[in-house]
This record gives sequence, C-alpha cells and structure tokens, in this order.
Amino acid sequence: MVKTYEITLHTHGFCDIHDITDTVREKLRESGLKEGMCLVFIPGATAAVTTTEYEPGNVQDYKEFMERLIPSDKPYHHNATWHDGNGFSHLRASLQKASLCVPFKDARLILGTWQNIVVIDFDNRARTRKVVIQFQGE
Repeated sequence: MVKTYEITLHTHGFCDIHDITDTVREKLRESGLKEGMCLVFIPGATAAVTTTEYEPGNVQDYKEFMERLIPSDKPYHHNATWHDGNGFSHLRASLQKASLCVPFKDARLILGTWQNIVVIDFDNRARTRKVVIQFQGE
C-alpha cells in the first residue's frame, strides 16, 4: 500500500534548516502502516533533504561548512545566464540531493538516536516549499 502526504514549509533561504522529523512521524501514524519505506522528497532545484543532528551548534556548523564549500558571493555561470543570483543554491542542492529514504518497522521510523530528518532551503530568498512524504508498506 502507498500513502502520500504533502506538507508546506515557509523558509527564509540561505541554508535555512527545518527539522521535520516529528511531522514525518505524525504522518506515519496517520498512514496506519506498520512496516516499509518512507520517502521524503522536495520538489525544486534549490532545496534538499537529509539527516543530521538538529541542534544549534551543528546547524551553525552546517551553514558555515556550506558557505566555505560553495560560497554564496562567488560569480557563477548560472547567474550570468538567469541573473537571479542563486547559482550557489543550485550547486548546494545538487550536492545534498532532493530526497531521502528511511525504513520503518512497528510503525516507527528507523533513525539513530540523534538523527533528524531536515529540509534545507539554499535559495537566496524566502520561499514557500512543498514537501512530499510517501510511505510504501503494509
């Protein structure tokens, strides 16, 4: 059986990180499924989904790491093409990826103790983001 849900997030861009773990757990309970796979997917080319420990120090470290790895103030060819200034956000999102799969058993996500599911908006402006949460199982 497949159950699909969609949630909306209001983000600020520039590596804005949102913990959606509790929402995914809530949707799993709502689905009534006991065992299977959970897919979390964000449509768009400037945001990503991953897991990390969601605590203030790690969140700040992640933002600083991304800025060092793919600086927001560097000239990118994408910016010359579209003049939207968000070339860095496309590269960050491509590196991080738009989806994540998490198994579940006994109606519980199989995550590590400090592992949270997060959505990261890399764009250079505030956005309203849709996130698809899909469960496949029984």
